[in-house]
Amino acid sequence: MELWFTENHTKNVRFSVKVTKQLYSHRSEFQSIDVFESPEFGRFLTLDGYMMLTEKDEFIYHEMITHVPMAVHPHAENILVIGGGDGGTVRELLRYDCVKSIDLVEIDEEVVEVCRKYLPQTAACLDNSSGKICFHFEDGLKYIRHCSNMYDLIIVDSTDPFGPGEGLFTMEFYGNCFKALREDGIMVNQHESPFYDEDAFAMQRAHKRIVNSFDMCRVYQAHIPTYPSGHWLFGFASKKYHPLRDFSEERWMKLGIETRYYTPHVHKGAFYVPAYVEKLLSDVEPEGYYKRNWQW
Repeated sequence: MELWFTENHTKNVRFSVKVTKQLYSHRSEFQSIDVFESPEFGRFLTLDGYMMLTEKDEFIYHEMITHVPMAVHPHAENILVIGGGDGGTVRELLRYDCVKSIDLVEIDEEVVEVCRKYLPQTAACLDNSSGKICFHFEDGLKYIRHCSNMYDLIIVDSTDPFGPGEGLFTMEFYGNCFKALREDGIMVNQHESPFYDEDAFAMQRAHKRIVNSFDMCRVYQAHIPTYPSGHWLFGFASKKYHPLRDFSEERWMKLGIETRYYTPHVHKGAFYVPAYVEKLLSDVEPEGYYKRNWQW
């Protein structure tokens, strides 16, 4: 008998992966957590039935959400990661010697425990042998309310805008992120997909709220096979730095960090989104915002 995991990407589109076995299944205080083994994507994690990461393509998401801001900010030392209980974003951050501290705020401690056991590819770094990680098992929205002028970089590595992650897409949250950043701070967030209507609406709503909080906000893209439509967006918001004008290819190359997806060429190209995405973004931006923030 064949076993398949199926996720509804829309009411009319389903994405299925053949499963060898189910390694873990439990409902935590916040959500259903499952880990499966598959012949094509290796092990993968789902939360409330939605695929969060697979061993085969997680590097794309984690490299793009991390290396883009790190290649722009010249000295990001104190970093906040909200969500990210699988450890992939922290793993990439720890490759930078300049990073002194990482506050990891994850609402569901069980996600971290499960990933440590079943997904060491991303979560092995969470053993904190570096001594740089401080764990906060609480709601990211509540945590950020009490932060002011603390961080060089905030990475919002959240789930989708419903369930435990819903509060991380609000105007209040983005305003508090702005307050928590230092005067040259950067915020990067997973920005949903622009392709299917429901996802595109969530993306526009998030972008509009970030634009109202940050003077500099641009969106960039990556292609992740297991995410809805395979076309995924990230938001780059900053108090000071432009993602292209202030990007130093030479400085980043000198670090000698070996990557599988991210490169300086990909960095630059990722901000040139398709026309339909530009239209979706411009529809929710103030007049002149795109022109003011894009020229470089």
